[in-house]
Amino acid sequence: MENSIQEFNDYRQKMNDVILSKDNLVLKRLWNLDTNTYDDGALDKKTKEMLGLVASMVLRCDDCIKYHLQKCHELGLSTEEVYEIFAVANIVGGTIVIPHTRRGAEFWEALVKG
Repeated sequence: MENSIQEFNDYRQKMNDVILSKDNLVLKRLWNLDTNTYDDGALDKKTKEMLGLVASMVLRCDDCIKYHLQKCHELGLSTEEVYEIFAVANIVGGTIVIPHTRRGAEFWEALVKG
């Protein structure tokens, strides 16, 4: 799984570079808005990443789940905090979220192992 973390990051970076190289103003603004949304404000980055993770799980976006899990790991969330986030997402999203929880748990375990 550790290799998949690097593969995910490499692919994400490669494709973001391709997309942004096309100089589409709307896409550039969207990327900028996304980045700025998760900066500290009335809510801190940690809280915003936790919210992003719940939303990504409920929307069933595995790439988004991986992205937010990685950010949560960088921000020092504990495994206990992550599993509480998983619980909230499953309550909000229902049992359809369970497969995404499995993949999220697998990715989290790889992040924790380093």
